[in-house]
Amino acid sequence: MKKLKDKIGYLFISPFFLVFALFSVYPILFTIYLSMTSYKGYGRKTFIGADNFKLIFKDPNVVDAFINTLKIWGVNIFFQIFLALLLVMIFSDIQYKVRGLKFFRVVFYLPNLIAAATIALIFMKLLDKDYGVVNQVLFGIEWIDKPIGWLTKPILAQMSVSGIQTWMWFGNSFILFMASVQAVSKEIFEAARIDGAGRLQILRHITIPSIKPILMYVMVTGLIGGLQLFDIPFLITDGKGFPAGSLNTMIVYIYNMAFVYKNYGYASALSFALFLLILAFTVVFTLATNRVEIKEFFTTRKENKARRKAVAALKGSGKYE
Repeated sequence: MKKLKDKIGYLFISPFFLVFALFSVYPILFTIYLSMTSYKGYGRKTFIGADNFKLIFKDPNVVDAFINTLKIWGVNIFFQIFLALLLVMIFSDIQYKVRGLKFFRVVFYLPNLIAAATIALIFMKLLDKDYGVVNQVLFGIEWIDKPIGWLTKPILAQMSVSGIQTWMWFGNSFILFMASVQAVSKEIFEAARIDGAGRLQILRHITIPSIKPILMYVMVTGLIGGLQLFDIPFLITDGKGFPAGSLNTMIVYIYNMAFVYKNYGYASALSFALFLLILAFTVVFTLATNRVEIKEFFTTRKENKARRKAVAALKGSGKYE
């Protein structure tokens, strides 16, 4: 009877595994299968082995798309974390005593709740070369004598998308950082202030160490999300990376390869290659940022192993009590 009750428990958790297998495991396995075929979305799937993966190394568009993605992500993650840390430093400063933290949390996080399509439409109007509000405001500056092509010049288009991404996500990082800082006793900040520590010293030696786990989480998730950047570059341009392919990110390129050029096999190979690339970047980044903890872990493990051997040797000689 007891064994039957134990097995009934699996019945209640089975829906999760069924949904997970149907919507996660199956698409992954099917993508891997498609990556080794020549398939146009209809007709017969022709098995071609690793030809699609070999083509990735010969395709110059892949390199350009990857560089574009890194450029947009790099500027975004830098300013996203910079603004979040700056706000944390201001709101956690015991001398400023800024009030209304709950209100500012809502205001800063609000862009994250707006649909990407809405944000893209808003900024397309704001950054329009001829009728955009931004250019109309900038015309009041003496040294600007002609409209700026925010979305028509490659480097400006990339920086514009980076700015939009920063505006969308810095509030999320700020909330996570602020929650970590609030878990630290205020007495520590007060003691540091009494000892003469400046704001930058407090930020470096107290604030950042206290939020390090969350900082690593934001960096890793930002890396994963950055390499999968799609919605804003796709919606704010012609869907193919205009201008001059500067907004042609990896996912935009994969999307066009699959749904525009109907090369599902090659698009699947690109998707799987991007997954491996994200995995490699995540592992390397995690190891690099936690090298001290990893070194301590292996050192402690080695010491414990040596201690156990010493104890075993003493037990064998009969000298251990």
